[in-house]
Amino acid sequence: MFSKILIANRGEIAVRVIRSCRSLGIQSVAVHSEADSASLHVRESDNAVDLGAGPASENYLNIDRIIAAALETGAEAIHPGYGFLSENAVFARAVVDAGLAFIGPSPEAISTMGEKVAARAVAVAAEVPLAPGSKNAITGAGDVIDFGAEHGYPILVKASAGGGGRGMRLVESEAQAEEAVAAAVREATAAFGNGEVYLERYLTSARHVEVQVFADKLGNTVYVGDRDCSVQRRHQKLIEESPAPGLSPELRASMGAAAVRLAQHVGYAGAGTVEFLVEGENFYFLEMNTRIQVEHPVTEMVHGVDLIAEQIRVAAGEELSIRDRLTPHGAAIEARINAEDVAGGRFLPAPGLIEELTPPEGEGLRFDAGYHSGDEVLPFYDSLIGKLIAYGPDRETALARLEDGLERLVVRGVPTTVPASLQVVRHEDFQSARFTTRWLEETVDFSDEPEDEPLARNEVEVGGRFYIIPQFSDRPGANTSTVAAVAAAPMDEAAAGGQRPRSTRARGKGKASDGSVKAPMQGTIIKVNVEEGQAVTTGDILFVLEAMKMENPIQAPAAGIVGPIHAGVGDSMAAGTLLTQLVLEGAN
Repeated sequence: MFSKILIANRGEIAVRVIRSCRSLGIQSVAVHSEADSASLHVRESDNAVDLGAGPASENYLNIDRIIAAALETGAEAIHPGYGFLSENAVFARAVVDAGLAFIGPSPEAISTMGEKVAARAVAVAAEVPLAPGSKNAITGAGDVIDFGAEHGYPILVKASAGGGGRGMRLVESEAQAEEAVAAAVREATAAFGNGEVYLERYLTSARHVEVQVFADKLGNTVYVGDRDCSVQRRHQKLIEESPAPGLSPELRASMGAAAVRLAQHVGYAGAGTVEFLVEGENFYFLEMNTRIQVEHPVTEMVHGVDLIAEQIRVAAGEELSIRDRLTPHGAAIEARINAEDVAGGRFLPAPGLIEELTPPEGEGLRFDAGYHSGDEVLPFYDSLIGKLIAYGPDRETALARLEDGLERLVVRGVPTTVPASLQVVRHEDFQSARFTTRWLEETVDFSDEPEDEPLARNEVEVGGRFYIIPQFSDRPGANTSTVAAVAAAPMDEAAAGGQRPRSTRARGKGKASDGSVKAPMQGTIIKVNVEEGQAVTTGDILFVLEAMKMENPIQAPAAGIVGPIHAGVGDSMAAGTLLTQLVLEGAN
């Protein structure tokens, strides 16, 4: 067994790995960017190494620096977590070549299964059902149009490397092909350093069900139940649960066996997830994630296992210890708690200072977080604060406990996805397990203002400092007890560009636009679609802003003529910065 492990990640997953290391009596080494020097994973670790300033490409994605940190601190193994370099075969090979253990599958398995086009070929060889898709990576919009003519729409343009919904675009008509391909390539390149994309027929009434596989280096391969991850927006999961509700025993067994065949075909070792689309009693291979998943806690809860600890044991050469815990008991449901503004269904990243974070306590509740009160959600990384997991002897109990936990979870300082999660778990469709991957975006209406949430926050300057004044609703039963000025979140000076901190947008309904188009959050302009003097209509995409590893289209609030443009590609924008002013139709 290892005596010291370096965790090549940050946030919630880094904290999670550190705690499993501690339970095994293993010392942990954290790595961090300069901006992350005060983060929770740094404080929790036994050792910490500063990888330097700059974007993630210069620290969390810098293979040479990470391996040097492991060697300097005497670490014997590296755990990649999820995201960043977790599915990077070059990184896994470099770790092994440096004489260290990579806590994950072999570089060859990562390369084959992490590259989605190659993974589809493996699925064919392993006799795993596939939805229609392109045989190779595509070269442009023409390939999308040809594929649509043969298989119909909608179509997904998907990144060949990576996952997590990055580099993915839905194409519902020929007219959307060019922009979808360009956006997918941009986002995939930014997230994974690989802009290769391919096509897949999008099944409009499917559920997203995944199977947890685990294998050791001695030839033992098993599947550890399944999870339903159908509740998604913008291809980002919001709610996950295990076991997937409503599946027949035959379907579960068939998917599990297919996942095992796939893993065995590539000589897999470690934890992996095989994702399927399910329609009725039919299932189709989607992709394999060669790492631990964000949603792994629901599997841990129903199987009574520590998947991170099992990853470490397997990497150290031990035999699988979980083969007697493959039958699930009860049900577990997880809600991702992201720093996002969900008002009106926008789900916009909202970095800032977490003034208070108090998780709920109670039977069957677990909260995995990467932050404590007083920590800051930085604008440079993803918006995940933590995950609230509820367990029960049955799905109904788990669901009731999750709803209760979400109601009692306290997060002050940044808006979160809690209101959206509550709306989902209270919806009769979700309670009855009647949903597909399109259900959330097509059925659930987030236009209503959530109760007990500030309806507006006004930013004021007092003595050279900026403060946020929340205004609470006076509706019966709403929280009216707290109206206080709270210091605005500090920001990295380089990222802020000398600008004042972000302000949260007012959420009033029905307010007529004055034609101003502003950056909704801090980020970088990656596309400008208009020029001065151009006529636009309501909803036209004027700019695309990248923030927290997500592309965010900025739309025209009304019809009008574009005025002077104050932003160019590559410009870093503070929240609230004026990008252009529309001369509205009918204005003098």
